[in-house]
Amino acid sequence: MKHLAEYRDAAIARGLLREIERLATRPWTIMEVCGGQTHSIIRTGIDQVLPAGLELVHGPGCPVCVTPLELIDKAVAIAARPGVVFCSFGDMLRVPGSAKDLFQAKSEGADVRVVYSPLDALRLARENPGREVVFFAVGFETTAPANAMAVKVARRDGIANFSLLVSHVLVPPAIEAILRAPGNRVQAFLAAGHVCTVMGYRQYVPIAERHRVPIVVAGFEPVDLLDGIRRAVAQLEHGEARVENAYARAVTRDGNLAARKLLGEVFEVTDRNWRGIGLIPASGWRLAPGYRDFDAESRFDVGALSVGESPLCRSGEVLQGAIKPTDCPAFGKECTPRTPLGATMVSSEGACAAYYNYRRRAVAPDPD
Repeated sequence: MKHLAEYRDAAIARGLLREIERLATRPWTIMEVCGGQTHSIIRTGIDQVLPAGLELVHGPGCPVCVTPLELIDKAVAIAARPGVVFCSFGDMLRVPGSAKDLFQAKSEGADVRVVYSPLDALRLARENPGREVVFFAVGFETTAPANAMAVKVARRDGIANFSLLVSHVLVPPAIEAILRAPGNRVQAFLAAGHVCTVMGYRQYVPIAERHRVPIVVAGFEPVDLLDGIRRAVAQLEHGEARVENAYARAVTRDGNLAARKLLGEVFEVTDRNWRGIGLIPASGWRLAPGYRDFDAESRFDVGALSVGESPLCRSGEVLQGAIKPTDCPAFGKECTPRTPLGATMVSSEGACAAYYNYRRRAVAPDPD
């Protein structure tokens, strides 16, 4: 904790807030892309103490939230197969599919297990050679290296009963899609520090130049976030638009070269559907040809599925920063963590969950 104390220091935070107040002379809209940053902002109330007219909006920074509905249905279908052990991080189990979620599949007899690493799933495959072990590989660039390593080790060690259901998405194309969207009002971005720890921030430079938008790489503690906001406001006020690294203790321009090399070997870029947003070209990863035999979608041939979102859920607009969670009529009523309509209410990084859990709502709280 001693290494975090200065990033949670109230005096430093107040000083940054005063500087933001001094700099901001007009309204600005800044989007944080990472769900972890969203939760930190809402938990600490940063958005409520900023100067009037300086608005933070929440982007598609929760990979669980943007995992396509049809992929949840495929996960449920694979998990229900005889002889399958389906492994996932815990926050995926309650994400609603079109008919059920993985937790319901488990209650109906599917062997669904919560693991803490893809290597845990790989160990299960070693220990159960007569069963097919599938890991739900969900996440941004941050979680991808561990998934890539699991597949590479499986290939090296001849573990043929292991596969990945891949739903990796990439941050820079999502920022591009937001900036190109009709009615976009985002004027600056806080980029996710953990993503940039892996990938660096070179990819953001052409986006900042092309769209004339400041992009500040920020961390997750209150001082990190206020410093990122301060830098973004300074650029906006001075008419600047560049990538700035406010998380230099963890992020370099080129990122983790060993991890990037591994990712380039195991994965290739593909178009990807984002739940609530739609198709974003070149916004995801899939297994490269040399590792395609570890792809669970191909191995189990679940095919195309016809799916439909709840007509009450407006999570897509939340993910694009068009509305706040409390603007959705179902928020806190039909949609709660116990009865979620969309993934943004389920995930530990979802904006709707943050607003609900930290009491940003005008409805009566759930009895739980």
